[in-house]
Amino acid sequence: MQIAKVRGTVTSTQKEPSLRGIKFLVLQLMDEDGQPLPEYEVAADNVGAGVDEWVLVSHGSAARQVQGSEQRPLDAAVIAIIDTVSVENRLLYSKRDQY
Repeated sequence: MQIAKVRGTVTSTQKEPSLRGIKFLVLQLMDEDGQPLPEYEVAADNVGAGVDEWVLVSHGSAARQVQGSEQRPLDAAVIAIIDTVSVENRLLYSKRDQY
């Protein structure tokens, strides 16, 4: 799993039939200091995350372990919305402080 920030959404009207009804998010990965990395990726949203929220993203076969996604062609899936991130007793992120 990796920590990422939701930067936007992807809309697609034509897609693989098994992906109908799936919301896609544009994510920017974060480093161990809570700073954004230059990499972006698209992930299926399984938890209803919104723009600017920090999330946990699962990759590869682990992204398909969500019930109902076993046969979907997914490489990445948002599996949690983060409330707080602390590293070495230092608070990197708190959802409460963002609003």
